[in-house]
Amino acid sequence: MRKNKISKINIIRAILIILLLATFIRIFCFSNQNGTQSSGVSRKVTEIVTSNIKKVQNMPKNEKELFLEHTEKIIRKLAHFSIYTVVGLLMMSLMNTYKLKQSKRIWISLIVGVLYASSDEIHQYFVPGRACQFRDVMIDSCGALFGIAVIVILKKIAYKIKIMYNDNKKQIKLYRIRKCKRFFRKNSTQ
Repeated sequence: MRKNKISKINIIRAILIILLLATFIRIFCFSNQNGTQSSGVSRKVTEIVTSNIKKVQNMPKNEKELFLEHTEKIIRKLAHFSIYTVVGLLMMSLMNTYKLKQSKRIWISLIVGVLYASSDEIHQYFVPGRACQFRDVMIDSCGALFGIAVIVILKKIAYKIKIMYNDNKKQIKLYRIRKCKRFFRKNSTQ
């Protein structure tokens, strides 16, 4: 039984590590795009997001272009935040498979997220048309922290549900025991 439990944990760890590495590779691929490619992808996403908004489609051409540029910046920053949220989710989930204090799990997960965000931005310094921005490291780090927080909150909720479930099971057992005692007392007096 113990050997089976250990192998399940190892399988979960392996899956989380593979997903984490796949996410890091995907981030690296996005970062490796030159400025023109990256802007083109962001522009396509922005146009898809705003294509069904009639108010945007009815704007004059120059006003629409300004709106799309502003929206594109927001979408780019949301992309940074969301992909690093995935990093935080995966990293904290991986850390939860180890027997460490909660604070150590959080710090290790956050440090990995911040270090990868920093290395990603430094890498962009060497890609034509891209820039290394401290603001992006902060957005990425906040995304990782958000992912970590989601896992911590979900773990607390799961723990409370488990306690409530176990308490209910105990109360049901106590109720059945009391009911049986009453039944036997009633029947023994007759």
